[in-house]
Amino acid sequence: MVSNLGSMIQVVGAGWLMTQLTTSPVLVALVQSSNTLPMMALSLVAGVLADGFNRRRLMLAAIAFMSAVAAALAVIAYSGALTPVLLLGFTFLLGAGMALYSPAWQASLGDIVTKPDLSPAVTLNTMGFNMMRSIGPAAGGILVALAGAAAAFLANALSYLPLALATWAWRPAPPARRLPREPLLDALSAGFRYLAMSPALMRVMLRGALFGLGGSAVHALMPLVARDLLGGDARTLGFLLGAFGVGALAAGYINAAIRSRLGSERVVQTAFLVLAVGLGITGLSRSLPLTMLAMAISGASWVLALSLFTVTVQLSTARWVVGRSLSFYQTASFGGMSFGAWLWGQSAGAWGVAVALMVAAVTLALAGLVGRLVAMPELGVVNLDPLDQFREPELRLGLKPSSGPIMVMVEYRIAPGDIDAFLAFMRERRRVRIRDGARHWALLRDLEHPETWTERFHVPTWADYIRHYERRTKADVENAVGLRALHRGDAPPRVHRMIERQTVPQHDDLPLKPPTELH
Repeated sequence: MVSNLGSMIQVVGAGWLMTQLTTSPVLVALVQSSNTLPMMALSLVAGVLADGFNRRRLMLAAIAFMSAVAAALAVIAYSGALTPVLLLGFTFLLGAGMALYSPAWQASLGDIVTKPDLSPAVTLNTMGFNMMRSIGPAAGGILVALAGAAAAFLANALSYLPLALATWAWRPAPPARRLPREPLLDALSAGFRYLAMSPALMRVMLRGALFGLGGSAVHALMPLVARDLLGGDARTLGFLLGAFGVGALAAGYINAAIRSRLGSERVVQTAFLVLAVGLGITGLSRSLPLTMLAMAISGASWVLALSLFTVTVQLSTARWVVGRSLSFYQTASFGGMSFGAWLWGQSAGAWGVAVALMVAAVTLALAGLVGRLVAMPELGVVNLDPLDQFREPELRLGLKPSSGPIMVMVEYRIAPGDIDAFLAFMRERRRVRIRDGARHWALLRDLEHPETWTERFHVPTWADYIRHYERRTKADVENAVGLRALHRGDAPPRVHRMIERQTVPQHDDLPLKPPTELH
C-alpha cells in the first residue's frame, strides 16, 4: 500500500509536469502510453520468467530497478534538465520494472492463499491499491503544488523500500523441480499453445483489450480535463484521481455480491456501460463536483471489470503456466490501453478533449456488445488442479531427459456403434494434448481392422513427455474415463512409446539396460 501510494503520487507528478513542459495533447496522453506500453511489450518474457524462476527474486530485482529509476528521475527533475522526451523515457523504464514485477506477484497469489480464497484475495489486493488511489492523487497534487514534481518522484523512490523489506521477509518454500528448466523460446511457445487451446482465456484476452482501449481515455486525458475543461491545477488533477480511487474502493466492497448476483458476463457488460457513462459526463461537465462524481463511477466500473478479468485468468489456468497466462492478459489489456492512450491523445489534439471523451464513451458502449457473441466464462466451473497420477514408466532403453524426439501411440478398439461418441471425445483429447505440449497429433484408423484406432503424437524430448503427462488436470479425467469406457477389451488401451532414430552405426545407438537395472 505504501508503494501504491508512491505510484499514485508519481502519476500526478508526471502527468502534471508534462502539461507544464508542453502544450501538446499527444505528449500529455503519451505519459499514460509510456507507462503501459512496457506492460504490453515485456510481459510475455516476464511471464516465462515468473513460471520458470524464483518469483521472490524476480520481484526483488524489479523493485530495486524501479526505485533506482525513480530516484534518477527525481535528481534530473531537481536539476531542471528534464525534457518531455526524458520524462517519457523514465516513465517507460518504470513501466518496464512493473512489467517484470507484475506477473511474478500476481502468480504468487496462488502460492500464498488457497483456491477458495483466491478471488477475495485479488479483490483485497485491488482494494488496497485503490485505497491509496483515493488519497494518493490528492496528496500528490498538494505535494506537486507545494514542492514541485521532483518531490513527487523522490516520494515514489522512497515508497519502494517497505515493499522491498516485505518481499525480502517472505520466504516461500521453493517448488520441487526434477526436470530441467524449459528454454525461453520453448516456454514461450508452450504458453502460446496453452492460450490457443483455452477458449475461456481467449475470451478474457479479447474483452480485456477492448476495455483497455476505451477505458484508457480516463487516465490519458485526465490531466487535460483538469487543465482545459475545469481550468484547474495539480490539485484539481489530484482530486479527480482521488475520486476515481474512491469509486474503485467502494466497488471493491460490493464486488463479490455483484458477481454472485449478476454473473461474470453481466458484470463485465455493466462495467463497459457505466464507464462509458462516466466518460460522457466528464466530456460534458465543466463542474468539478460533477466531474468527480463521473470519475467515481468510472473508478467503480474499472475495478469491477479488471478484477474480474484477473480472477478469471487465474482460475482458468493450470498452475504450471499461470505466470504466462497472466502476462498474456496484461499484454492484451495494456496493449489496448497503450494504443487507446495514443488514439485519444490524437483525438484530443484534432477535435478537443470533450469530443475525444465522447468518442471514447461511444467506443466503450459498442465494445460492451461484443459480449453477446463472446461471453465471459463463469468462475470455478473447471477444476484445473494437477491430477498428480502420472508415474514415469520403466524403460528398457536408457534415456536422458534430452533424448528424443519421442512418438507416442495409443491403440483403441471401438465398436461401430460407438464411433460418433469416440470422435467427440477425441476432439476434446486433441485440444488437451496440444494444450499440454503434444505436436503433430493425428488420429488413425486401421484399414484391415476398422475397429482399431490409433492416437498418435510427438514430443521433442523425454523431459517434454514427462511434462506433458504431469500437466494433466482433474478436469481432464472425464475425457479419459469416457474414452476408456468406449474401448473394447479386457486390457486398457495399449500405449507405445518410441524414440525416433535415423540409420546410424551400431556403436552410436543407445545401450539396452539389463533387466536387473530396471528396479
